[in-house]
Amino acid sequence: MTGIDHISGTTWHGRHGDLSHAFRYSVDYVLFDVDASAKAPFLFSRNRRNLASVQDRDHGGAVGQGRGADWVREVLAEAGIPVARIELLTQPRLLGHVFNPVSFWLCYDVSGALTCVIAEVSNTFGDRHSYLCRRPDGGAIGPSDRLCAAKLFHVSPFQPIEGGYVFRFDIRPDKIGIWIDFDASHGGMRANLTGTRKPLTNRSVLWSLLRRPFGSRRVLALIYWQALRLKLKGAPYRTRPEPPAEEIS
Repeated sequence: MTGIDHISGTTWHGRHGDLSHAFRYSVDYVLFDVDASAKAPFLFSRNRRNLASVQDRDHGGAVGQGRGADWVREVLAEAGIPVARIELLTQPRLLGHVFNPVSFWLCYDVSGALTCVIAEVSNTFGDRHSYLCRRPDGGAIGPSDRLCAAKLFHVSPFQPIEGGYVFRFDIRPDKIGIWIDFDASHGGMRANLTGTRKPLTNRSVLWSLLRRPFGSRRVLALIYWQALRLKLKGAPYRTRPEPPAEEIS
């Protein structure tokens, strides 16, 4: 990728087990090489205020204290994972506000193969934890690979922490697909993010704002709305535990 891509996507969440619940809504992501000096449209900026922007401090480390790609490189160096190129897939700030339930650091080797993904998960309580997703043999991640991680982080008060994630990634030049399954002893959930990739333009920034006003404020409102629906359905509420001490697992 040589520029900044816009993913006009769809996310779907479905709960399974004794209490079923599902919803689908549209969402906007951007995808870009963190080290490339790509020319951005006038209405989008990196580390500057604009109608739409991505700020390094929003990613890579604690919420609001991120160190961006430097944090990713330190994590990978400590794990002994070589990296030649890093891309960030995230929802941008719109009108200065941001909340990302999950962003993804896509890490490539010198041959251009996707060999590692860091899923950066944030909850509405202001906590964050990241999951390093990699094949056991360190090879290229393909659409059929299922990458497992133990769940350690409280996301929804209507789901237990105990259980495991299975991640699947299909990153192509024209579209992306990410699937996350959470299996617990008493149910679980499935979630996905899919969408087409097109160059980000001033028109797409404005069109996104018209179609999905208020950006991440809308995302937060939808999260609280779905929580209310679950509560009315009788889903048990779990209080927030202390987040894990480590930033990444």
